[in-house]
Amino acid sequence: MPLLEISGLTHRFAGLCAVADFNFSIEPQELVGLIGPNGAGKTTVFNLITGVYKASEGSIRLGEAELVGLTPHAITSLGIARTFQNIRLFKELSVLDNVRIAHYGRIGYTPVEALLHIGRFRSEEKRITNIALDLLSVFKLVEMAGEKAKNLPYGLQRRLEITRALATGPKLLLLDEPAAGMNPNEIIQLMEFIRWIRRTFSVTIMLIEHQMRLVMGICERLVVLDFGATIAAGICSEIQNNPKVMEAYLGVEVAP
Repeated sequence: MPLLEISGLTHRFAGLCAVADFNFSIEPQELVGLIGPNGAGKTTVFNLITGVYKASEGSIRLGEAELVGLTPHAITSLGIARTFQNIRLFKELSVLDNVRIAHYGRIGYTPVEALLHIGRFRSEEKRITNIALDLLSVFKLVEMAGEKAKNLPYGLQRRLEITRALATGPKLLLLDEPAAGMNPNEIIQLMEFIRWIRRTFSVTIMLIEHQMRLVMGICERLVVLDFGATIAAGICSEIQNNPKVMEAYLGVEVAP
């Protein structure tokens, strides 16, 4: 059974069809890229998967669970986490607190215990802090635990955002343009970092990316969108030489 299966997914904004009859599946621990020109509908697909938007039509299933109509919080609890094209950290909070926040969907104390600092509050807070510190150590960010997130260099902010996503314990990790703003050397490091994440956390990864060097270097297969519709799907070598894909990116018709 696929980990994630999408059937007939369609979404409209005031009559404009942003995603049309999108069909997709991903197996456990696969690494698949979703690519296409700007405005192709890639981030809309991510927003539909994570409940930011409710699909106009179609089905999104994580295992046996139907995701359409669920809140983002509920979808996260089922095992899907994501990052964003524009880094979204709590920039005034510490590095540690950015990771601690990811655990609060699974806290073991009541609002009254939190308000009065009684019962399970102290032991749970200690447990959450220790888990967050362990994760920061794995990602080589523990020495910066007390720093405000906004003070980290760009590359480390991106790493922190991925760390926070993984703190939710996902089965499926969605990465939205993780190489945005990175130089060639940083992209090479990111490629190995993503491979390491998959090996270490046994997580399935779906990513959106414009950096073809990264996409061709790590993805096992690709799905290509253009104007909300799938125009190609397959292994990287097939996509690289596909006339429809070349036309979508270059804007000119390419003879087959």
